[in-house]
Amino acid sequence: MITKQKTIKGSFTLTGKGLHSGVVTTLTFHPAPNNFGRRIKRVDLEGTPEIEVLAENVVETSRGTVIAKGEAKVSTIEHAMAALYAFGVDNCLMEVDGPEFPILDGSAAYYVEALERVGTEEQSADREYFVVHEKIEYKDEQSGSSIIILPDEEFSANVLVTYPSPILSNQFATMNDLCQFKDEISSCRTFVFVREIAALLKMNLIKGGDLDNAIVIYDQQMSEADINELTDKLNMPRIDVSDLGYLQKIPLKYDNEPARHKLLDLIGDLSLIGKPIKGHVIATCPGHKVNTDFAKKIYSEIKKQGFVMPHYNPAKEPLLDLVALKKLLPHRWPFLLIDKIIEIKERGVVGVKNVSGNEEFFIGHFPDEPVMPGVLLVEAMAQTAGILVLTKLEEPEKYSTYLLKIDNVKFRNKVVPGDTVIFKVDLMTDIRRGSAYMKGYAIVANKIAVEAEFLAQVVKNK
Repeated sequence: MITKQKTIKGSFTLTGKGLHSGVVTTLTFHPAPNNFGRRIKRVDLEGTPEIEVLAENVVETSRGTVIAKGEAKVSTIEHAMAALYAFGVDNCLMEVDGPEFPILDGSAAYYVEALERVGTEEQSADREYFVVHEKIEYKDEQSGSSIIILPDEEFSANVLVTYPSPILSNQFATMNDLCQFKDEISSCRTFVFVREIAALLKMNLIKGGDLDNAIVIYDQQMSEADINELTDKLNMPRIDVSDLGYLQKIPLKYDNEPARHKLLDLIGDLSLIGKPIKGHVIATCPGHKVNTDFAKKIYSEIKKQGFVMPHYNPAKEPLLDLVALKKLLPHRWPFLLIDKIIEIKERGVVGVKNVSGNEEFFIGHFPDEPVMPGVLLVEAMAQTAGILVLTKLEEPEKYSTYLLKIDNVKFRNKVVPGDTVIFKVDLMTDIRRGSAYMKGYAIVANKIAVEAEFLAQVVKNK
């Protein structure tokens, strides 16, 4: 099913202090057009620079996710990003007048409330997913943290956290569907161990932390003098040093609230790949570093390829089978080189060719080492492109598509008998005066075999 991009219906504003900077900032969310993505604008800086919220722009992960472009930097964005991701918001401009997003109550609850209030709306552009076809695994050797993504039809996640702590040892959290985010994940607050506070203060962090926006865990006995010094620095009330446990004004939302908060952070960080994920995430001891390193790995692959690999499920009914193709294309055996169309979007199409050892061209190319001719792969790509163009017309059966020019052809891998070739073709520009400039890929086993750019002309001749 083809889904459309979304933005928010109206603007909304949240104000509060940053967890680490302590600076009070105002953050305003605005609707944005198709394919805008999510961007943050520092309105307090000269030139109001914008930062794309993408993994490649992550520069720090010390107790929060920090993105930057040039001199512009914004920290602690993960809670807002998780909320936008859960609500399916693809396009949004966020204006902030300081270096950090407000921590609010330490969760994503305020963002969720605001998003519910203004609502979201569907846009005209197609949404492109990152579809997981096979297991992807990443491990941070230094920390032992790991993330695995397995194929799935929708996004889901499991998180396991473990600490050397009598209060917080092992916890597990799960989210089977993004619909659970609002009620079961969004309100879960950030947390910190009392024994970590001194080091964090030395790092010039948690200046805005208090019992209103964080769960504080007292799990190791400290002297009264040491604990009083820390609580005074954080403007916290004095505590009984003999009693271990959780310190916060509001009781725990869930017994496993810390693990649920780690799941919240994971969603926000993984959203930085720039596309919604169809896959099941299993994270062991996640943190911002491993989360964003993993997101960078996926993002770099997407960027290198220039697109998300299409997914082919042979059991799924095609949009156009061979009979339907014959009604649109003039080609016939042995020169009809695509078997079916599995995806048609606003600016792209995906076709399939099952390469048999009985293909006529293998008789001479080459009998002892059969290889599908590159020129025929380009022709199959062009036929797929013809379908893309013809589906834009009201009476496609009255038109023909002719290839005018081929550019930048690259042959990367062989195609041999038994291969299933996926042809992905996308418009590079809008169709003007019957001319369509497109880029196509022939893909086998998630590897690009051939790529090319071509210009085609649509002519009414029937």
